[in-house]
Amino acid sequence: MLQILDSTLREGEQTPGVYFDKHIKLAIAKMLDEIGVNIIETGHPSVTQEIHDSVQIIAHEKTEATIGAHARSLKGDVELALNCGVDFIGIFYCVSDDRLNTVFKKELDVAIAQITEVIKFAKSKNPNIIIRYTPEDTVRSEFSNVVAASVAAVKAGADVISVADTTGYMIPGTDRSMFDYISKLKAELNSRDLHPKIAVHCHNDRGFALANAIDAYRAGAEIIDASVLGLGERAGIVDLAQLMVTLTTDFGFNNWKLDKLDELYKFVSLHSGVPIPRNYPIVGKHAFTHCAGVHTHAAAINPTHYESLNPELLGKERTFSLDHMSGIASLKYALSLINESNLTEELQLEVLNEVKNIGQKGKVVELTELPHIVHFIKQNYKHKQKSK
Repeated sequence: MLQILDSTLREGEQTPGVYFDKHIKLAIAKMLDEIGVNIIETGHPSVTQEIHDSVQIIAHEKTEATIGAHARSLKGDVELALNCGVDFIGIFYCVSDDRLNTVFKKELDVAIAQITEVIKFAKSKNPNIIIRYTPEDTVRSEFSNVVAASVAAVKAGADVISVADTTGYMIPGTDRSMFDYISKLKAELNSRDLHPKIAVHCHNDRGFALANAIDAYRAGAEIIDASVLGLGERAGIVDLAQLMVTLTTDFGFNNWKLDKLDELYKFVSLHSGVPIPRNYPIVGKHAFTHCAGVHTHAAAINPTHYESLNPELLGKERTFSLDHMSGIASLKYALSLINESNLTEELQLEVLNEVKNIGQKGKVVELTELPHIVHFIKQNYKHKQKSK
């Protein structure tokens, strides 16, 4: 069964300038839980006391979601997370030769010994704790190192192995395919009669995070990491809404309350200070707005001519923009929405001309403004008629 792990409260806070106050974190966690996120990664307790306190509070909140925390491969980090009362701990340690030689200055077997010791320690303290081991920068590390560390981690008690595309390196359909990588890793583990869940953590540096996550799912990954607005280091990670909607509409899932995503995104945007781009998929203001005359004419008759997603899935409505690109069909549709369907063709053309003039100034005529334009055109027409 596929699960979604949301990391807005952990990876999301690695976005420069983003920090959520404790009460905001709790509110976000509750909203994620209501939507149906399976695992909520709440933070790294050893970073600050405030993060520790937030993780602890959320862990003791009654949720359907599994509550998780982040930790280095250090007993101190793990003990802090366990003391918070979480059900899931993500432990990470890079095993690439380059990192081992230049940063950690350790041999692979020494690093693996540290990883397994920490996992065994966590399991000894709480046998029911779910442990995820991530060989950070997995896909650029020597594959043999990843396999060796993963095998040892699973034998020590790890329940999940996470493949991290830490730098957004993978590209679908190439020799850096996430589908191929997941398939190969699962085969290696299965050949040793080891069957941990496989997770993926895809960064978006090249813009392929969602595509790589879907590739991973197709190859058998069971957990996908995501965040609201794709928040995270540099270009962030997989966007939660885009992932959920794609899995729902294109892969037959029906696990999440998609109509609650809009509220969540507005809340996170407000408290992170990161605006939602107007053209952002799924939740952007213009995601379901039709503009050009040809588009609006066809979409007003049958929305599927220019839509592959139904806004009703998200509790939203499609809209039609009025600006310099608008045609008479767009205007007539908008006029019907404000109960102004009886204008003569001459007046309709005058209203359309005014709409286009406003649009050329870089503005959009909202439905709330349109009645005032109509009223002005009517009054102006009457004035002209009296002046004749």
